[in-house]
Amino acid sequence: MPARSFFDDDAMIRRVHREQAVALAGPRALLMMAAHPVAFEGFFMSTGDLDDPYARLRRTADVLDLITWGPRKRAEQVCARVRARHAEVRGTLPDDAGPFPAGTPYAASDPALLLWVLGALADSSLLVYERYVRPLNDAEREGYWADYRVLGRLFGLADDDMPATSVDFAGYVERMLASGDLVVTPTARELGIDIVLRPPVPLPARPLVELANQITIGLLPPDIRRQYGLRWDPLRGLAVAGGAEYVRRVLVPLLPPRMRFVPSARAA
Repeated sequence: MPARSFFDDDAMIRRVHREQAVALAGPRALLMMAAHPVAFEGFFMSTGDLDDPYARLRRTADVLDLITWGPRKRAEQVCARVRARHAEVRGTLPDDAGPFPAGTPYAASDPALLLWVLGALADSSLLVYERYVRPLNDAEREGYWADYRVLGRLFGLADDDMPATSVDFAGYVERMLASGDLVVTPTARELGIDIVLRPPVPLPARPLVELANQITIGLLPPDIRRQYGLRWDPLRGLAVAGGAEYVRRVLVPLLPPRMRFVPSARAA
């Protein structure tokens, strides 16, 4: 009999993503994705979703939540629709962007672009989890990346399109950061800051948004942060690092499950 879900409660992807704190990875992941000019054009500018970017983010989160926690058959059906939509998104870059000249073709189903989008999510989630919840050992990182390879297959990646191990994945991220391919275009800079760092929230929530923004800025690689025009200094770094230590050592261990874990994890 096929499994009800793709993962059980021992899966590392559930153990990582059940934590409310891992939501802090989302803004960082989006800014990392948008730093690739071709991925930005193919996955953001050409879908029309920027007319309502927060609806797009909710849909993406719902799909990932379904894969991680929901019924296997339903997840397969939804992912099939996502793959069909990606197959329709293709075009060419309208302007030069870093090493990519105008006219460079893109397709949302391109394995290299899909891997960068997937990798930005995985890398950001691991970074946040280890800073704000607890460090992972090598076997746990390996399990997490193995689970993410399941996501990759559901979105259309073949096994050979993805790094085979967590060590290979870490090497992939390092090579991407050093490759020169990650260039924040003026459009990505403007939209990234407006959408990610200035969400529409009630006035009383603004202090929490500013706190989350400082965490997001601090989590970005230095070169990507500079390209977005975001300022940083050692004093801010110390403040964010101190806050992370407090959350990891004091706050998270004391939180009851109803406050620490996401609703899908509690229901499962």
